Amino acid sequence: MISVAEATRLVAATIRPLGVEHLSLGLATGRVLREDLRADRDFPPFNRVAMDGMAVQFAASAAGQTEFRIHHTQFAGQPPQPLPDATAAVEIMTGAMLPPGVDTVIRYEDLTFRTAADGQRWATVQTLPPRAGHNVHPQAADRHQGDLLVPAGTRLEPAEVAVAATVGAATVAVSRRPRVAVVSTGDELVPITEQPQAHQIRRSNAVMLQAAAEAAGARTEIFHFDDDPAALRQGLPALLAGFDAVVLSGGVSMGKADFLPSVLRELGVEQLFHEVKQRPGKPFWFGQQPGGAVVFALPGNPVSTFVNFYRYARPWLLAVQQPAGTSAAGAAPVPAVLTQPIDFKPPMTHFLLVSMEPGPDGRLLATPKRAGGSGDMASLLTSSGFLELPPEQEHFPAGTVLPVWQFR
Repeated sequence: MISVAEATRLVAATIRPLGVEHLSLGLATGRVLREDLRADRDFPPFNRVAMDGMAVQFAASAAGQTEFRIHHTQFAGQPPQPLPDATAAVEIMTGAMLPPGVDTVIRYEDLTFRTAADGQRWATVQTLPPRAGHNVHPQAADRHQGDLLVPAGTRLEPAEVAVAATVGAATVAVSRRPRVAVVSTGDELVPITEQPQAHQIRRSNAVMLQAAAEAAGARTEIFHFDDDPAALRQGLPALLAGFDAVVLSGGVSMGKADFLPSVLRELGVEQLFHEVKQRPGKPFWFGQQPGGAVVFALPGNPVSTFVNFYRYARPWLLAVQQPAGTSAAGAAPVPAVLTQPIDFKPPMTHFLLVSMEPGPDGRLLATPKRAGGSGDMASLLTSSGFLELPPEQEHFPAGTVLPVWQFR
């Protein structure tokens, strides 16, 4: 067996950035950007009116003028018309470009209007503006032309998509989605649409792995093989050649029907390790087909499958979508404070299911959850992550700060 640290190092050594594809911006949400997005002009690109109201010269109001003749009205999207008379005003709307001749906006709430007998409109100021530039969003106040807005390696969420649209990036360069084959193995497994007999269970691990891989940005297909070496030898080569990663569940331990390690080696997959000093999930097998897929062969108990995926496979999937030299958000654990003492004596890394909530000091609090072993899938419903307890320690008092891998 190898340590968790060594297993992590060997998995990370197989990471290679995926290729780039160009997508319409409307299809790019959730994808990882592979180019920098920069401001094509100032943000905002002009002195932008921030309130509906009246634009004036601040000097006029500062001199005591409280009544202004409305020279004209300007809406957002209209070219600005200069104000030739410094004692007059422009009725103006939010989002409009501030016209020449004015520098301050007084909002409607601070004005009253009247129409004279000759049809001329006048505005009276009830509350004087405190300074020049009041209610004006100055040109380049947020960003300057050429500024970096969204760096390569950022996952495009709605805010980033909005910024991309603002700078005219109708098409963006993004990472290709990793292609992942999700494989369940075992004679006892039946499709989730079938009613299992007393000795059978549904293929829930495969569906779980598919959901987790898709959430990490992968494009997946599900396959199933019975505990039959011939079927494995026949079916696996196409998956090893046609996918970036093959994630298997079951068939990797020491049982007489656990054929996967030997079959994978027969098929030319280089075994990088088999068995890790960890609980749960010790029988984890990992390898790589030269020129083909990386293989995560996970033990079949559902909590073991789940923990191994989030500890090793998910960080790998996130990392291969990043440009070289950058790290993926959410691919590393965060520190959390243990709320109850824990004793764990075996000299191996222990992954402890916990629920998490923020503490009064802002730190993340991790509370251990009871679980019925690595087969207790339902324990995942009340947990939101797992603490990683190091192997060189047996007693972990309350208040110990440990890394936690979050899955919600």
